[in-house]
Amino acid sequence: MNRTGSTLLLSAALLLGAGTAQAALPDEATLFKNPQCGCCDEYARQLEARGVTVKIVDDIEVGKIKQRVGLPYGLGSCHTLQMGGYAIEGHVPFEALEKLFEERPDTRGIGLAGMPIGTPGMPGPKQGDWNVYQFRDGEASPFMTL
Repeated sequence: MNRTGSTLLLSAALLLGAGTAQAALPDEATLFKNPQCGCCDEYARQLEARGVTVKIVDDIEVGKIKQRVGLPYGLGSCHTLQMGGYAIEGHVPFEALEKLFEERPDTRGIGLAGMPIGTPGMPGPKQGDWNVYQFRDGEASPFMTL
């Protein structure tokens, strides 16, 4: 094979690999939730399917965790996850987690308010856009829209 052919093959292989690369999620996470919440358990199972060991804590006042991480008022969800030095609020889609751990922005965490249908852990098809926010010191700003 000539030099041009080898270069083209190498370039093609690199491009294919780049298209499938994903940011590695941390190995461990702690999920704080209310004991009765099954959708939180499903979110944990889906994280575990991606190779993350999830410790579930359901014997603590979840509101105190949200306050401790500086979650902005009115943007809460049913659970708070601590992972890789960040707080993740609610049923954040895994694409947003991958972006968070790829870019590692200077923020306290990211979140998705409420419990939107179709997000990881929530049944049903996606309905509308999901506005994932980032937060620091009780203030929120856009992170990404899915």
